[in-house]
Amino acid sequence: MPLYEVGEDGLKRQPVAGFATLGLYERADLQRLLRNDISPLGDDLLVLAEEFGEWEDARRRIDLLALDKSGRLVVIELKRTDDGGHMELQALRYAAMISSMGFEEVLRAFTAHSAKHRSDEDLDPRAELLAFLDAEDDEPPALSTDVRIILVSADFGREITTAVLWLNGFEGMDIRCVRLVPYDLDDKVLLDIQQVIPLPEAADYQVRLRRKDAARVRASSDGRDFTRYHIVVEGSELPDQNKRNSIRVMVEQLAGRGVPLAEIRAVMPDRAFRVLPGLLTDPEAVRAALAESDPKAEVRRFFCDHPLVDQTAGETYVLFKMWGLNTEPTLTTLVEAFPDAKVSFRRADTGDE
Repeated sequence: MPLYEVGEDGLKRQPVAGFATLGLYERADLQRLLRNDISPLGDDLLVLAEEFGEWEDARRRIDLLALDKSGRLVVIELKRTDDGGHMELQALRYAAMISSMGFEEVLRAFTAHSAKHRSDEDLDPRAELLAFLDAEDDEPPALSTDVRIILVSADFGREITTAVLWLNGFEGMDIRCVRLVPYDLDDKVLLDIQQVIPLPEAADYQVRLRRKDAARVRASSDGRDFTRYHIVVEGSELPDQNKRNSIRVMVEQLAGRGVPLAEIRAVMPDRAFRVLPGLLTDPEAVRAALAESDPKAEVRRFFCDHPLVDQTAGETYVLFKMWGLNTEPTLTTLVEAFPDAKVSFRRADTGDE
């Protein structure tokens, strides 16, 4: 779609400025910008690596390798040309080469990428990756063998669009075309970023279907329990959560409805709800206090980002994350211990999103 400037004399169409004319390059500019902020291509993406080629006899490299929240690897290929070249064929080869990557291989790639491009010394790539996937620390997730592809170019020729539309008709295929159109306005470079295949409305529908399919596959493929729960407050269901967050939300709701934190702690497993002196709300302060109070505690296994404070007693409570098979029994215990709070739960259906 053309870009127009609104003026006193009417609409003035703005000419498209070519990437070559602007001096913008694929790797040095477009790739770098998207590496640092992948959100224009999707809110559910985490960049794992740049120029990735960790497979046998690799002669070419993936521009950007990402992961989505459903556990699928994402090949991102960039071109600044107006026809996209033959990028779809290249991306398909890459997708085939990485389709067998497991969690530990992904973790190694993400760790190396983080060390190179991020300055946070306290970064824990494993913890960040597990949190992104909403996975349990003691149950590394099995990644999908389906691989998504995102093609990014100034425009796409008919050969590419026809091939992508045809390929997307096959089960497990998810190829998206995102167009980057540059404009030079008042010495500022603006990018019009639009997903052209499939249309965003259709893509949202496909995502919902994939999430349902992924939930069914993960629940049945390897025997692990990926049950999710709705916390119910006076008959109103809150969004479904995984096991660890179900406990957290239940406790937060009980506390918010007047149940004393000390009483909640009394009915929970020993040492699952730690008490720290002082009113601590900063996550880093909570981590430091927890480590000081118990040097043997694995701080990353606690919800330090979600402390609960007891203003009256001047104390801070920190909840354990790892519940596993104890999730439902603990939820049941909390419901039965505080019936007047009118907080309960139910298992989420497979298709709940």
